[in-house]
Amino acid sequence: MTEASVIYVGNKPFMNYVTAVVMQFTSQGAKEVVIKARGRYTARAIDVAEVVRKKFLLGQVNVKSVKIDSEEFSTPDGKRKRISTIEIVLAKTS
Repeated sequence: MTEASVIYVGNKPFMNYVTAVVMQFTSQGAKEVVIKARGRYTARAIDVAEVVRKKFLLGQVNVKSVKIDSEEFSTPDGKRKRISTIEIVLAKTS
């Protein structure tokens, strides 16, 4: 996965992420694009992947893999907290 491009989903406008993914496939010639998100943005990452796959690049891109995990960290007051993460790999069809 050395040639994969990574898009981190956050609080920017939704279409910015869709455009970024589409541009990676069309302009940059990427064979794979990884969409990553944490916490409340995981649902947005799924939406980005589905809009790209079903509206913008219909029949040109498939979901190669989905990885769901969680990260544990300490808050400033010493509590341990977990946050969900998602990684969606979109691959260009041959």
